[in-house]
Amino acid sequence: QVRFVESGGGLVQPGGSLRLSCAASGSSGSIFSFYNMGWYRQVPGKQRELVAGIISAGSTNYADSVKGRFTISRDNAKKTMYLQMNSLKPEDTAVYHCNMLPPRNDYWGQGTQVTVSS
Repeated sequence: QVRFVESGGGLVQPGGSLRLSCAASGSSGSIFSFYNMGWYRQVPGKQRELVAGIISAGSTNYADSVKGRFTISRDNAKKTMYLQMNSLKPEDTAVYHCNMLPPRNDYWGQGTQVTVSS
């Protein structure tokens, strides 16, 4: 069953912006407000990286590589988490996934592709 569904990725020019969404579904949606959540990204040949995290109370943390450019947020009423990505760089190109923090192995989904290129 689908736990989280990511959307909002696409092709964008360097310096551009994208807003990713992560919608909780099924049983995950019922208890979403209690989860600590994170956005992760992965490039082939590289380890999966935690990009940003947000705890249930709203406090946030960011990887040094994205700090100041990305903003993680959540709307518990909508059972949705967001990642606002500004000033995108080619090195931000990756498949972006949402999951709990720390992640649960069974909750990795398809993710959404972000490609930053001229």
